[in-house]
Amino acid sequence: MSAADWSAVVLSLQVAAIATAISLPFGTVLAFVLAKKRFVGRFLVENLLQFPLVLPPVLTGYVLLIVLPHTIVFTWGAAVLASAVVGFPLLAQTARVAFEGVDPELEAAARVDGARPWDVFRRITLPLAARGVAAGAVLHFARALGEFGATIVVAGNIPGRTQTVPLALFSRLNQAGGEAPALRLALVAVGLAALSLVVYALLVRRLPKA
Repeated sequence: MSAADWSAVVLSLQVAAIATAISLPFGTVLAFVLAKKRFVGRFLVENLLQFPLVLPPVLTGYVLLIVLPHTIVFTWGAAVLASAVVGFPLLAQTARVAFEGVDPELEAAARVDGARPWDVFRRITLPLAARGVAAGAVLHFARALGEFGATIVVAGNIPGRTQTVPLALFSRLNQAGGEAPALRLALVAVGLAALSLVVYALLVRRLPKA
């Protein structure tokens, strides 16, 4: 592959990793709140959370284009934010299911024994939900690797700066004689997706079971 293709691969991995790292704490907290708490406006929050999944990615990118400062638009930071937004629901929803699966009697027993809410969360709830949280993070990472629509709107398709693997693949397909480079990038994309599944399997084996 060319240097530009490798640059797109490296940038994709960086963008997906940073986007996942940014979303993980927020998604974990939101998932816990939605799973364990009842509050006014909960229904609205649940539905807003689904918006990036049901809206066309291009529209998501357009909204980001409007709300983000001009200093961020058409930079790799914009690509990170776009990937974080579209992947966030997958992380939060998967983690939420995991938190809902934690036996509330175990949490109640810890509180009876004098554990503070933070200690209950840190020592009981989160370890038991860890597999689901990790699964959500992997789904987020994989979704970020494949993000196209929102990224091309808010970050552009600038080689070496914002051109990720999906954008590079799109560019190659629109170039004369670009079929072979496109095929190589497609194989890389498949390989990265497969690697995500391997990482997922390793995480599931190493994390404590609920």
